[in-house]
Amino acid sequence: MSYQFELRHLRYFLAVAEDLHFRKAADRLYISQPGLSRQIKNLEEEIGVSLFERNNRRVTLTKAGLFLQGELQKHFNDLERIIEHTKLLHDGLQGDLKLGYVGSAMQEIIPTLLVTFRKKYPKILFSLKEMDNSQQITQLQSQDIDLGFVRMERVPRGLSTYPIVKEPFCLVLPENHAITSTSFKGIHQLKDESFILFDPEYSASYYEKVLQIFDDSGFTPIVTHNTIHSNSIYKLVAHNFGISIVPKSLQSDYVKGIKFIELNSISQRTVLSAVWNIENRNPILTNFLTEIKKSKF
Repeated sequence: MSYQFELRHLRYFLAVAEDLHFRKAADRLYISQPGLSRQIKNLEEEIGVSLFERNNRRVTLTKAGLFLQGELQKHFNDLERIIEHTKLLHDGLQGDLKLGYVGSAMQEIIPTLLVTFRKKYPKILFSLKEMDNSQQITQLQSQDIDLGFVRMERVPRGLSTYPIVKEPFCLVLPENHAITSTSFKGIHQLKDESFILFDPEYSASYYEKVLQIFDDSGFTPIVTHNTIHSNSIYKLVAHNFGISIVPKSLQSDYVKGIKFIELNSISQRTVLSAVWNIENRNPILTNFLTEIKKSKF
């Protein structure tokens, strides 16, 4: 079976399927509305199916149109990645890897992995972007990023995970706080304090894990601030706006005005995991996952 339509016909179809409005799609494509309607009609005639239902007030996709839209979006993403890789090869690079991560992964884990990996594969282009768990999941599903570093208990079907490090939590207190590592007996000593925590939208499962710490200590915390950045937490703590609980990997000796107390005696631990789309065909990802699984943190 031979079809005589061109790639542009499929791009035109996707534009109309996204906007469900021929004039808006035509404006975005910089072609006339009659010309766009004619191209879509030619496509429908060529493949022998109706893709849109049209009336005077609205445009909707048929079942066939919905199916074609979903499949084309996936394959056009693959095509864009193929073209990107072709350009990288032309520039003397062997490939690229797009990483998403929560902030704590950048303290030690990602820099260590990049240094080790670059020694073996010096011509790889890395793109890194800090984002919350839900953003990473969305971009992994669309394959806009290749690999994420998340703190989640479960991930959606189609994604796979590998736990990198399981670590305890730390208290973050103002430097002059009366509680010290010697006098600290338990979280219950701090039940009247104001707490500054990572925003639950940043990682709902992580937030629930932290709340379990308070549940086990027999009180509900007074949460006065939520934020998505550890540096914001540290500044607020240093200025006596409250105290906090963070993963041990965020502990730092270089932040002035605060101190840390490790919570090694409690049962709660937080896991930082690598997560990826099982349909991702980027060969660099396979090599990078191999390096992750060999590393010890």
